[in-house]
Amino acid sequence: MNWLFPHRSLEKQRQALLKKAPDFVGLQSYLRTPFPVLRTPIDELSYLVLDFETTGLNASTEAILSVGYTVIEDMRVKLGKSDHHVVMVNREIPPESIVIHGITDDRMQDGRHLHDVMDDLFAVMAGRILLVHYDSVEKNFLQAYCQRQYGFTIPMIMLDTLAIEQRYRQRHGMGAGGNQLRLFNLRTDYGLPRYKAHNAMIDAIATAELFLAQLTNRNEPRLKDLMS
Repeated sequence: MNWLFPHRSLEKQRQALLKKAPDFVGLQSYLRTPFPVLRTPIDELSYLVLDFETTGLNASTEAILSVGYTVIEDMRVKLGKSDHHVVMVNREIPPESIVIHGITDDRMQDGRHLHDVMDDLFAVMAGRILLVHYDSVEKNFLQAYCQRQYGFTIPMIMLDTLAIEQRYRQRHGMGAGGNQLRLFNLRTDYGLPRYKAHNAMIDAIATAELFLAQLTNRNEPRLKDLMS
């Protein structure tokens, strides 16, 4: 299952944290907004499709370099609601990492403070289902940030296009090994174009398009069907 807390306790967690959370606008907005119920049809939901670029995979020791996202509403990607933020980080970026994400030390110094980026992110997360490709990165870095800043982790519903594809292939006896489940390999499998540019927002848009392609001609009409 791809939610961070059992669904029955989401509202209890949210309401309890709202009473003790610091008075930051985005965080308060997120915690004031009820979660969708599992029986909600998927075409009635709003999704925040999220991607982080980081200095590494360990959320305890590495840093978020950029945050990109887009929104799916009415089963369409809303490009006008997409955004991208480079984060100011006080460490050198390894040269091999720059090749991947293109964020240089100079660009990073012109970035925004992580607290401001994250509070803005919480505001747009409110009332939406989170959607990522390979949830270990975004899930772990989000929760590590919350634990450091607030002393608690937050409840959320997060769907993972990698896990959705993996379950589908297992049910239909299809292979899912090696690099087959990488984002851009799956896009090729679904006949989606390859983006030349690479940043967190482009990857979020690529994930959103993959998600919509995955749902074509599949019998998964409600949120709960994507979570099991």
